[in-house]
Amino acid sequence: MRSVTYSMNVSLDGYIVGPDGNFNWTAPDEDVFRFWIDGIREVGVHLLGRRLYETMLYWETAAQDPSLDDAQLEWVELWNPLPKVVFSTSLSEVQGSARLASGSLAEEIERLRAEPGEGDIAIGGATLAAEAAAAGLIDEYRVVVYPVLVGGGLSYFPQNERRVDLQLVETRTFNSGVVYLRHRVAR
Repeated sequence: MRSVTYSMNVSLDGYIVGPDGNFNWTAPDEDVFRFWIDGIREVGVHLLGRRLYETMLYWETAAQDPSLDDAQLEWVELWNPLPKVVFSTSLSEVQGSARLASGSLAEEIERLRAEPGEGDIAIGGATLAAEAAAAGLIDEYRVVVYPVLVGGGLSYFPQNERRVDLQLVETRTFNSGVVYLRHRVAR
């Protein structure tokens, strides 16, 4: 059965965006960007909330930007054809290899797990991940922690007042001080 993973960049104090809505502190260095490129190869389908989908729309046309380096072009080649499911009540259409969700998050995950296919079911976006966490649908939390305190904003971890025991699977420290933590939900 395909695993459901929740991966995002996060500040040391646990936020994916600061109180001003900014996440410019997450600009990856070359090693971290390469790590994200390698990670996206493990994904079979990506579930996104509206805000993250709109942020990632940049990559739909990024290949036309002559300033992109080889790593960024490689990301475009992997990201653009990747199937995506967007959860939104305000969007009426999406672009590229994305489709709007036709059912609830739980229904979509159940359907995707039942389909034949390779790769993880990745979730991006704190609001969407909070819904999945509350329903017990997340199998792994993959956190890329940046050495910055932003003091508030949108929390990476769902605030659902539910204890979840985790098992450490992998860690990695980058030269920039960024730390990757991968935890599997203990069942």
